[in-house]
Amino acid sequence: MPSIEEEIRQPSFRSPAHRTQVNIIYTAAWINQNTTQALRPFGLSIQQFNILRILRGRNGKPATVKLLTERMLDKMSNASRLVDKLKEKGYVRRQECETDRRRVDIVITEEGLDVIRRASEAVEETMASHFGNLTDDDFDELSTLLDRLRG
Repeated sequence: MPSIEEEIRQPSFRSPAHRTQVNIIYTAAWINQNTTQALRPFGLSIQQFNILRILRGRNGKPATVKLLTERMLDKMSNASRLVDKLKEKGYVRRQECETDRRRVDIVITEEGLDVIRRASEAVEETMASHFGNLTDDDFDELSTLLDRLRG
C-alpha cells in the first residue's frame, strides 16, 4: 500500500504533525470520493445521505431543520436546501408542528426509508472492500486517536 508521500509525490514533510494533517485531509477526500461513487446510482449526495440517515435514526420522530443542521457531519451544508431537494424526490415531507404552528417538522417517508436502506448497504459494501486491511482493533485505535486529536 502506498504511503502518503507516494500518493501525493511529496518526499518529506516539515514534521510528523504536518504529515498526519495532510494524510487525514487526503484520506477524507478518498473516503468521500468512494462514498460519492456508491451513492451515485441512488441520486444522492453525501449531505443528502447524511440527512436521511439522521431522520431514519429518529425512528419516526420528526426533526426540525435546526436539529438536522446541528447533527450533520458537514456543518457548511445548507440543510434547508438539502431538505427541499429530498422533498422533491419524495424522500421527506414537511409538516406543521402540532404544538407550535411556526415550526416545520421534517419526516422521512417510506420511499426515503427504502432508498436510505439500499444506499447504506451500498456504502457499507464499498467501505468494506476498501477497509479490508484494517481490523476492528485498528478501527477502535484510529477512532480513539481521532477523538483525542479533536480534543
